[in-house]
Amino acid sequence: MNTGQMIITIGAMMLVTILVLRISSTQMTAQESMQTSKFGILAISIANSVIEQATNKAFDEYSVNDYLTSTNQLSIFLGPGPGEDSLEAFKDFDDFNGYTKVYSNLPDSPPLQLTCVVNYVDPDAGGNQVQITGNRTWHKMLTVTITSADSTKMDALTFRKVFSYFKFI
Repeated sequence: MNTGQMIITIGAMMLVTILVLRISSTQMTAQESMQTSKFGILAISIANSVIEQATNKAFDEYSVNDYLTSTNQLSIFLGPGPGEDSLEAFKDFDDFNGYTKVYSNLPDSPPLQLTCVVNYVDPDAGGNQVQITGNRTWHKMLTVTITSADSTKMDALTFRKVFSYFKFI
């Protein structure tokens, strides 16, 4: 083998090496993207599940058995009452205020922390933004936030659901 053939062979080997490294890098990026998507879908599923559970409850602790006609009849306190210490014991929508849970036993996932906040909202505030208010209204908003201990795997996700009280007579 002469010098020219040796240079061409070395050049070919270098090109094959670069190609193999490029393919490996692309494959790792694709796998990382799939993992991130998987965590996001898992977080969305958990948040939607909690929102569905909340909207299946009564609007207010005083509307569980009675028809309310005035916002003065609504609870001032937003959060679980005595004996309402778990999701199964929650009776109304605002019991989810302050609810937190860490999901640490998820397969192939970093721990996810769920946090819930419930506020009264003012529908007459105008604009495209929902206005939180300290006054009792016929509308409550649940904000569910899911964060990961590993922020490189997933950004914080926030979901909001406005729940309104009405009753057909």
